[in-house]
Amino acid sequence: MVAVIKTSSSIRGILNYNENKVELGKAECISAVNYPLELEKLNSTSKLNRFLKLAELNTNAKRNTVHISLNFDPSENHSKEKLAEIADAYMEKLGFGRQPYLVYQHHDAGHPHCHIVTNNIQRDGKRIDLHLLGIRKSEPARKEIEEMFGLVKAEGRKQKEQFSLNPIDVGRVEYGKAESRRAINSVLNQVLFNYKYSSLPELNAVLNLYNVHADRGSEESRVFKNNGLLYKILDQNSKPIGVPIKASEFYSRPTLKFLEGKFKTNEAEKESYKKYVKNAVKLAFYRENIFSPEKLSKILEGESIHMILRKSREGQLYGITYVDLKTRSVFNGSSLGKEFSAKGIQESCAMNILKHKKKYQNSISNNSEKFQDPEIREYVKENLTDILLRGEKVNEYVSKQFKNKKKKRLYKGI
Repeated sequence: MVAVIKTSSSIRGILNYNENKVELGKAECISAVNYPLELEKLNSTSKLNRFLKLAELNTNAKRNTVHISLNFDPSENHSKEKLAEIADAYMEKLGFGRQPYLVYQHHDAGHPHCHIVTNNIQRDGKRIDLHLLGIRKSEPARKEIEEMFGLVKAEGRKQKEQFSLNPIDVGRVEYGKAESRRAINSVLNQVLFNYKYSSLPELNAVLNLYNVHADRGSEESRVFKNNGLLYKILDQNSKPIGVPIKASEFYSRPTLKFLEGKFKTNEAEKESYKKYVKNAVKLAFYRENIFSPEKLSKILEGESIHMILRKSREGQLYGITYVDLKTRSVFNGSSLGKEFSAKGIQESCAMNILKHKKKYQNSISNNSEKFQDPEIREYVKENLTDILLRGEKVNEYVSKQFKNKKKKRLYKGI
């Protein structure tokens, strides 16, 4: 058996994730422990309210939700009654025996597994310590339970990695293949609560990878004026398709107000991960002859960094967003520093071309085949001087409350 523990600050998102699996017929809630009603009498709202009431007893706790998956060898075929017993024994040894928790049996993977949803706020308002929970309590509990129930033992790192959960376990949404709201909701549940983004464009940099887009509408629209937000499905050409869905219609209510709270929190949390992205970009330029942002993008993919190039209709690059898939952090290029912005990267590429040209100009004609690298030929269609002198276009949405108010000038009568 392999246990994977994740903590979060949103019980709504975690519970909704499992309840959606139930609606799709891919999971079943098999146990509700320390609830006042029997499982058959519980609906989604009553399941959630039990956790919310406990969370209200300690509003200072930043992480109050625990999501655990217990994964078993593919050769094992446990009944839901046995899975519930295993979950009870595990939670007791973990120190959560008196907490309310829900157990879901999932049927959408190649191995049998179940998910446990709970929180760490006790009835007296004190929280159960989550620091190093996996090492301190989960590992000893796992080994004891393997012996108690005669389970296949998890041996070695390779087997543990086999059951490790992917950062995003949803496929790319394709309009018409699933009910729109449900499909978008599945993506939102994974991205909103697992990635660190601090602006709407940064959030969309991740959502767009799954054909979903968060849209404020035009400044003249009623949606924009009322601080609304719509979620849309994108087609293969990144164009909206189908009917947009209001943020308020989703269970987790990912409204603009909610996102602005996440922007503030994530801004601080992702600060320590900037260094990794910056070093990866610098190292790429140091090791490789990079003549275009597209070449840099391909190199960074090997470092698990997705580089999104934002271009105008005329094909001019005006913005870059970096999505670090390892730390799940999203950065607008300019927030990392001038050299990592669209203009900075283009300048570095242009300088590389000039150095490359200068290297061969004394011994090789500029028109020779050796210098006429296809990548350089394509990139120098623009004048290098224009690239180096071009101003940078900033295209970021900033909420009104974060904008500096302009002071009105007072003119005295003459």
